[in-house]
Amino acid sequence: MSPGEALTRRGRLALVLGGATYLGAWAFGSKILYPVAIGLPVAVLLAWLWTAFANRPLQLRRMLPAGERLEGEDVEIQVDLASERRLLPARWTLLERISKLGQQTTALGADGRGRYVLERLPRGRYTFEDSMAVIEDPLGLERVEQPLTAPAAVLVYPRLVELERLFSESGTRSHDGRRLLLRRPSGFDLHSVREYEHGDSLRKVHWRTTARRAQLMVKELEDAPRDEVAVVLDADPDAVVGESFDVQVRAAGSLLLAHVRRGRRALLVINGSRQDQQGVRSPEGDWRQALDLLAAAEPEPGPSLAALLADDGGAAARALELAVVTASLPPRLVERLVARALGSGNVSLVLVDAASFAGAPPRPWPELLRLQAVGVAVVVLREGDDLAERLGAPRAAEVAHA
Repeated sequence: MSPGEALTRRGRLALVLGGATYLGAWAFGSKILYPVAIGLPVAVLLAWLWTAFANRPLQLRRMLPAGERLEGEDVEIQVDLASERRLLPARWTLLERISKLGQQTTALGADGRGRYVLERLPRGRYTFEDSMAVIEDPLGLERVEQPLTAPAAVLVYPRLVELERLFSESGTRSHDGRRLLLRRPSGFDLHSVREYEHGDSLRKVHWRTTARRAQLMVKELEDAPRDEVAVVLDADPDAVVGESFDVQVRAAGSLLLAHVRRGRRALLVINGSRQDQQGVRSPEGDWRQALDLLAAAEPEPGPSLAALLADDGGAAARALELAVVTASLPPRLVERLVARALGSGNVSLVLVDAASFAGAPPRPWPELLRLQAVGVAVVVLREGDDLAERLGAPRAAEVAHA
């Protein structure tokens, strides 16, 4: 965008006043008013010349603090307006529009540098959407606005907790009380179908293709690696009250971090409109991408969590262990969790009581009794709960009505 120059309200008033003064001097023959009548337009002309010489193409540079920025911390931003050469010393004002925060106005020094602090930022992604440098002449008669192209974003990460042990460790038992053995992170995926050959097991028959072709067809399976644990964060906006979603994000991130530090193949799935997901193999590698997703996660409409878990081909359904973090428990979701627990076991649920963030007293959750009966490890989080204590310590079965 090209720089824009315009008279300020004061500049337009000076021109009108100069013209009126000149007409008054001519009408009444008052020569003493002529210098004033001429001086005002001359002042506007000089203001235009001053801004024309002071205005040069600018380049905006931002210096963001290094390292992780955690929710609740202050973030200092340093800015520098660089130009090839300046014919006149000028003090620019930088206008920036930041998503979620609105407009930020920063008065820069004569060297084009400045700084400001974004105080106590909540978790999220803050994008610098528009930037503009503004300068006025010393009398405030002429104004120059120069749009700048400097895309950037600040990520503020959730505060995760260290978990030595997980509440779900007391729930990884089969329905008769025996400890489940660890399974290797692999499984068989459908690769293709072929005609039935003598000796093939009838268990391998692909009945849908068989019915379509009117002849026996069997499944060709291939061994494929699977994630050991999938942590699913439900981003349903209808279940959010106050800061309840931030608690969901902290819980999901803390569980994911605990599994990754144990050397487990983990997968983060955010059930929103984009169905974001990120596999994590080590704390040093792709953990940063998962943390970025957690920082930018927002409640947004999308497919239901029950629909996500019903997709047998999805990464979450294929994982050997499932950890769900949600603030709602509709009947369809309960059915999916029960089916998963009865089928492959190793299911845990973190239920955030969103109503508690509006001051509501604890309420009964009869659905939890059914989930616990099939071996689902359950913990309920309410406003003010200590996250490390609730998620970390092995617990007896959670009382459904607290």
